Amino acid sequence: MSVEVLTILMFLILMASITLGHPLAVTLAAVATIFGLIDNGFNIPALLGLFANNAWGIFLNYTLVAIPLFIFMAQILDRSKVSEGLFDALYIVLGGLRGGLGLAVIVVSTVFAATTGIIGASVVAMGLMAGPALLRRGYDRGMAAGIICSSGTLGILIPPSIMLVVYGGLTGMKETSVGNLFAGAILPGLILSGLYLTYVGVRCAINPNLGPVIPPEERTYSLGQKISMTLKSFVPPFGLILTVMGTILAGIATPTEAAALGCIGALVLALVGRKLTWEVITQASVSTARTTAMIMALFVGGKFFSVVFLSMGGGDVVADLLLGMDVNAYVILAIMMAVIFLMGMFIDWAAILLVVVPIFTPIAMDLDFNPLWFAMLVCVNLQTSFLTPPFGYALFYFKGVAPPEYTMADIYRGIIPFVLIQVIGLGLMIAFPQIITYLPDLFFGR
Repeated sequence: MSVEVLTILMFLILMASITLGHPLAVTLAAVATIFGLIDNGFNIPALLGLFANNAWGIFLNYTLVAIPLFIFMAQILDRSKVSEGLFDALYIVLGGLRGGLGLAVIVVSTVFAATTGIIGASVVAMGLMAGPALLRRGYDRGMAAGIICSSGTLGILIPPSIMLVVYGGLTGMKETSVGNLFAGAILPGLILSGLYLTYVGVRCAINPNLGPVIPPEERTYSLGQKISMTLKSFVPPFGLILTVMGTILAGIATPTEAAALGCIGALVLALVGRKLTWEVITQASVSTARTTAMIMALFVGGKFFSVVFLSMGGGDVVADLLLGMDVNAYVILAIMMAVIFLMGMFIDWAAILLVVVPIFTPIAMDLDFNPLWFAMLVCVNLQTSFLTPPFGYALFYFKGVAPPEYTMADIYRGIIPFVLIQVIGLGLMIAFPQIITYLPDLFFGR
């Protein structure tokens, strides 16, 4: 059987298995085993040796220790309700503006994204806090759903992000180290947040019915009280962000060490807020263990798949197909981005990352693209996988906790403008690579 046929069959069987709902880690490993045996003439000991060596290499990767640490930090922060105080303060400060409550949701989600990095926690927390509030204030249901779902997904991009840690562990390249990825993701994340704010502000200014102001009787606080409330709720999470990101960007700590500092900071915030109980620690530890086990299982299954795919020549088939096209390099880039975007409609970000990074990264290098710039384009693109129907996880997270007045039709309708905004943001980063490369160059040199 030719390499081209094996490549096509391997992808088709993988996509079919994922679509049927089989566990992702098991599916990746099973498909790799079947095609690995076909490729090596059913030499079972050789395949097992290949798998064992690659699995051992994953568990020796020191960078990946940051994954359970960042997850634990996020779990503690989620249970300590740090975001609630900030939301209440911004509710008062911005409530007098058209769309002000929606703007407050985006700001809080942006800050929350820089402290958690777990989409489920962000969307669920904002859905519980802001979903009913936006409904009571007469916000358009589609607009409200779009605001919560889109801003809640910023946590997958704004560091510290689990996706960026996974990406850095996958490539093992200096240019795409976790520190460089964290620095490169700051401006893209803030730009996307700024685009959301601009869209909501402009739309609500044009049509006030989409986002009415809160009643005057709820805006009786003085300027000093508003400033005091905002600072009191903003300083603790900002201090934690500064601790984690500042130590990395200043070269004082590695991402793994900074993650450990973040865990300590999260525990201190929970203690100060009188939320640190044995039950909170136990629940956070159990959730961290489960999530870490899931991610590492995905890592192993994805490694098996990529090793078999590349060893049988599948990577060369894809590279020859794309590089053999007599077109501009940016057309090939557009094709790769389109493939990732379409996969995001049906497949989890982790599976996409584990499958496409080993295949597309060498192609990007052959096209002389900056590895960090390309990596960030992939990550920004993958953020849309949480929003794009039919299987956008953020949409179902929100629906699970939202009041019954929010229908799936409202959610799908409301998310479309924000997906388009993300595509615009991706286009800006392609047109102006400095958005991605400026901070890494500033902190770590070229």
